[in-house]
Amino acid sequence: MVKVRMDSLIKSIAAALDIVEGELLGISTNHGKRIAVLCAKMGKVLGKNTEEITALAVCALLHDSALTEYILSERMDGDSDTAMKKHCEIGQRNVDALCFKTNVKDFVLYHHEHADGTGPFGIREGEGPLEAELITIADSLDAKYHLQRLTQEELPGIRNIIVNEIGKHYSKKAAQTMLEILDWSAVMSLKDDVIKQTAADYISPWTVDVQTETVFGLAGFVARIIDYKSVFTQKHSTQIANKAWFMGKYYKYDPERLSELYLAASLHDLGKLAIPSEILEKPGKLTSEEFEIIKRHVHITWELLNDVEGFETICQWASNHHEKADGNGYPFGKKIDELDFNSKLLMCLDLYQAICEERPYHPMRNHADTMKILCEMAETGKIDKDIVKDLDAALAPYDCKDMPPPDGC
Repeated sequence: MVKVRMDSLIKSIAAALDIVEGELLGISTNHGKRIAVLCAKMGKVLGKNTEEITALAVCALLHDSALTEYILSERMDGDSDTAMKKHCEIGQRNVDALCFKTNVKDFVLYHHEHADGTGPFGIREGEGPLEAELITIADSLDAKYHLQRLTQEELPGIRNIIVNEIGKHYSKKAAQTMLEILDWSAVMSLKDDVIKQTAADYISPWTVDVQTETVFGLAGFVARIIDYKSVFTQKHSTQIANKAWFMGKYYKYDPERLSELYLAASLHDLGKLAIPSEILEKPGKLTSEEFEIIKRHVHITWELLNDVEGFETICQWASNHHEKADGNGYPFGKKIDELDFNSKLLMCLDLYQAICEERPYHPMRNHADTMKILCEMAETGKIDKDIVKDLDAALAPYDCKDMPPPDGC
């Protein structure tokens, strides 16, 4: 039975989210980790047990997991208040999907509320969970004052700001707890050169079966995070994942192999979170320099997934999706005898989805037109002919319409 270290996977995803926050909001590196550490320290002071501290820390780590959907909603609707509510609602939906053993209700939903009720939902101090108030104060302080760069001389000023904001921005309990833990030693533990280890100390090892609802929930919301980076890819990863599940059923895979394939498909473009949006959405042909930048996303996917215990096979399949049978793909330039069947399958599914969906440089296509292009690639030795034939037979009834998700997802 394949086991996955969820704590390790979540940290990799949080690292990718940090990149997005830096690009879209100008927030500094390791923001999520610092919020997680501060909240875990406060949770410990408040007498929470190990499971409760881990749940709080993970919610804090992923508090901005809906960022790409929020930014896209704001761009499309032009209403920042509505978009902020959606950001909080989707963020809560994302952490709920992880199926914690302890209650995390509204921890992320209310993380932008103010003690005086001036937040997006008008929730006042004490009307929501204390954990949301802890995430609020940690998030606010780090976003405003870049705690990893704070000097010892500046610390008293930050503590005075916390006191002055009691009853306005911060609740009394959250402020008192933050003041109890925010000494110079705590600030030192937030520095960029040590924050990875500090965060690891507060998120307990968390191992689950690859087929559990927790893993599927994580895969689903990560796919949405990736897809919403660009207006043109809002269904790309989710549809490849759904098609991968469908094809796994077509090939009569056992449940464990099906789950691994679905995860690899969901996470195959994780590295795209590190690619600037202006390149992803460029309407014209990419320059050679821009193409080199976009090619990096596959290697970044490999870097983010390679250290996740239990993800060895999943990482391989996910990071091989831009290889080519003739050895002219990237990032590793693997040839046909170096590619296993599921790597070649994801390669073909990625191409199928990219060809059929609307992009800045081509309109939406139907199944027949998509298959014509894939067959030409198969004939020139770039992709597997047999898999292309199977895709034609299996996917024709859907004619490039959305494939439903696996049962239970």
